[in-house]
Amino acid sequence: MCGHCKGCTWSLITKILLIIGGLNWGLVGASIVLDSATSWNLVSMLLGSMPVVEGIVYLVVGLAAVMSIFGCKCKKCATCEVSTSAVGGEQKM
Repeated sequence: MCGHCKGCTWSLITKILLIIGGLNWGLVGASIVLDSATSWNLVSMLLGSMPVVEGIVYLVVGLAAVMSIFGCKCKKCATCEVSTSAVGGEQKM
């Protein structure tokens, strides 16, 4: 999907989940690099008392990554991809 197309709701949710997951893993990595005594895993901090819900969050973020790999096949996203040229990523309106 190009930067100009909005895509469908699922594509937007996927982007948000991947950003959240990426930021969380970035914080985990920073806590390791900085040799912090505590982990900066926000999902674990917020949901650590609810391990099932924590696992569901990780599962949903993983499913978002899989969807990102294969792309969305809905009509709205397919139309966006068709209107985008392969070279340069400019729209062909």
